[in-house]
Amino acid sequence: MRNVFLTLLLLLVASLVSAQTAREEIYADLHRSASNYLAYPAPENVTYTPAPRGYKPFYISHYARHGSRWLIGRDEYPAPVRRLRRAQKAGVLTADGERALAVLDSVERMSHGRLGELTPLGHRQHKGIAERMYRNFPEVFSGNVLIDARSTVVIRCILSMQAECLALQALNPKLRFRNDASHHDMYYMNYEQDEALASFRKAPEARQTRDDFWNSTVDSRRFVRQLISDEQYIRDSVNSDALMNSIFNVCSNMQSLDTSLDLYWLFTPEECYALWRNSNLSWYINYGPSPLTKGKMPYYEANLLRNIIETADTCVTLEHPGATLRFGHEVVVYPLAALLELGDCGKVYNNPATLEDHIRNYKIFPMASNVQLIFFRKKGSDDILVKAMLNEHEMTLPVRSDVAPYYHWSDLRAYYLQKLAAFKIDD
Repeated sequence: MRNVFLTLLLLLVASLVSAQTAREEIYADLHRSASNYLAYPAPENVTYTPAPRGYKPFYISHYARHGSRWLIGRDEYPAPVRRLRRAQKAGVLTADGERALAVLDSVERMSHGRLGELTPLGHRQHKGIAERMYRNFPEVFSGNVLIDARSTVVIRCILSMQAECLALQALNPKLRFRNDASHHDMYYMNYEQDEALASFRKAPEARQTRDDFWNSTVDSRRFVRQLISDEQYIRDSVNSDALMNSIFNVCSNMQSLDTSLDLYWLFTPEECYALWRNSNLSWYINYGPSPLTKGKMPYYEANLLRNIIETADTCVTLEHPGATLRFGHEVVVYPLAALLELGDCGKVYNNPATLEDHIRNYKIFPMASNVQLIFFRKKGSDDILVKAMLNEHEMTLPVRSDVAPYYHWSDLRAYYLQKLAAFKIDD
């Protein structure tokens, strides 16, 4: 017993020593500052906890964000080009400004007719996820089992679904597929119609907190002076924060394109870190269990959680149920992870300055982010176990378990149903 205690103590010490702060992680790889624009970091050298003796995987329920895409907004690519061209015509663009304009102009031209579309990297991300899912849980995909795959009606999600299904079919041609992308399912695949929930995001305290945090952490003056040489022009004609932010958005998303072009050289590591901190806070307020939005935002996915439970209730009665695959958006993945209470995703944090010690959005909803619930059972037993994975990493769940990270489905199901039943919008 003493040796076991010492081993656990050494593992704890080692994990604390090796743990990096958000600043350190971003400084090590500036791409992480992209938040939801981070290209999916495929897991490497991940060791999974073996299932308890006799338990085998038999069903997977999953929700995945679409893979890497182009920016969506109609003006996201043209706006920074337009602002720098204006400075160029005024004769105040620096050499770095000219270089940045050339890159921004090239990317803007590449984006024509592509807004919001899945990129080739997005296809590859989902192909890889499907192949690893098949390799990690081959029993689920054996024989001619049915794969029920559904997508939102957005084309990048449909193509992400296609990429995973084609990868699975290549690995097992006997698999049967039922694919759908219909407005019929949008009430749980990407629910956005609850005005009462949306009103919490407009609370004056939430807006003021975001504004105050930006003003105390972001300084755009160095960045703009790198691009524009004339101080008077900057004062009269440039919204420095808007220019910095618009270029950073293009820069962040370029990792999703198959291009050697880059704009991170424009930003210092500290600027990337500061911009990320603000994004991290904004996402937590708008989609997480923030006290500033009364902890309500995860309940946007109440319909999805009910669908997961009800579908599982049917599938666990079957001998070979296969898998239920759902494809949508990060604005679903994050609140779903919070509602499921995966790891720290569902916890409440009050201090914006220390939020990053607990929540780092690039680990939750990068491009192609996914939640996988893997169901296990043992022959001769009615007990069903579930393991949860976020982006293919094992996660803790909010009920006690004698076999964690495996959890008894009866306990999880009861917990989530009680949680949904207890929710009141006007609390």
